[in-house]
Amino acid sequence: MSTGPATLGNTYDVLLYDLDGTLYRGADAVPGAVEAVAAQQARSIYVTNNASRRPGDVAEHLRELGYPAADDDVVTSSQAGARLLAEHLEPGAEVMVVGADALCEEVERVGLVPVRTSGPKTAAVVQGHSPDTAWPVLAEAAFAIRAGAFWVATNTDATLPLARGLAPGNGAMVSALITATDRRPEVAGKPYRALMQDAIDRSGGTHPLVVGDRLDTDIAGAVTVGLDSLLVFTGVSTAADLLAADSSMRPTYLANSLAALDESPDATRVGPQSGWSVARDGDAVILRRADGDPDAPVDAEEGIRALRAAAAFTLDQPAPGGAIAGDAAAASAIDTWYR
Repeated sequence: MSTGPATLGNTYDVLLYDLDGTLYRGADAVPGAVEAVAAQQARSIYVTNNASRRPGDVAEHLRELGYPAADDDVVTSSQAGARLLAEHLEPGAEVMVVGADALCEEVERVGLVPVRTSGPKTAAVVQGHSPDTAWPVLAEAAFAIRAGAFWVATNTDATLPLARGLAPGNGAMVSALITATDRRPEVAGKPYRALMQDAIDRSGGTHPLVVGDRLDTDIAGAVTVGLDSLLVFTGVSTAADLLAADSSMRPTYLANSLAALDESPDATRVGPQSGWSVARDGDAVILRRADGDPDAPVDAEEGIRALRAAAAFTLDQPAPGGAIAGDAAAASAIDTWYR
């Protein structure tokens, strides 16, 4: 950790970044994210639930976008999934792979035999994202799972953020097999422990911060392993999702973007905020200006402060009904959450 001015980024010795929706969307970097990451002194580790690409390919993509990334800085759910398989199977066991070639390679790397169709010797099924997965592949997996094969999913993300919007993720395909087999897989990726522990071990750090855009994977994964986390609104989760979330998906810090890494920890922490009051109204909360002009509009910076206050208020009792504006200033703040 740095001995310089206390910023959120240098309060920690390792920053565990999510990728899709946090650093890039599709082929393009999230605006401002490259500069924010490059400015940090803490080690950057890139942790992705996407099992469709090799770690080296992910690192190369990151470098092309301008991020500082060595191949060993990337930790994928395919690696975590392969490790789970190796813990449960004998060396040389046959594993049917639903997913990309990168997943096959990780299965082979731990001493198992990847195959593309199931048969009497199939001991396990491992399922990761691939845009080429079709019905015949899912059918082969279903046959093996119903026959008793051990089943690992690299992740269960329902959606995948791309430049055009949210596309079906691996979790959508996993749900199809759950319906077809009446079974549920072991899950390697966030929010489960395997991938998060792999990232911590790889980093060599003692005080990591998880940085991501999804409550149900990134932030919940941090909670699972007892780490602090920063939620940024550059990808999937929204302010409404945050207010409705329970304690298993609550971030330590909250910001609109990764620029918050250069702010002080206290400024970005979820908690009561001077100038804002929050009260409950059934399954919603009422937000009001506590001092200052209740009719004056607020900017995005003040809006995120208001959300930190509302999120802190709903920690013990989530508000699925969201936030209600008690005055014009609050209405302006809430409007900034969804721009």
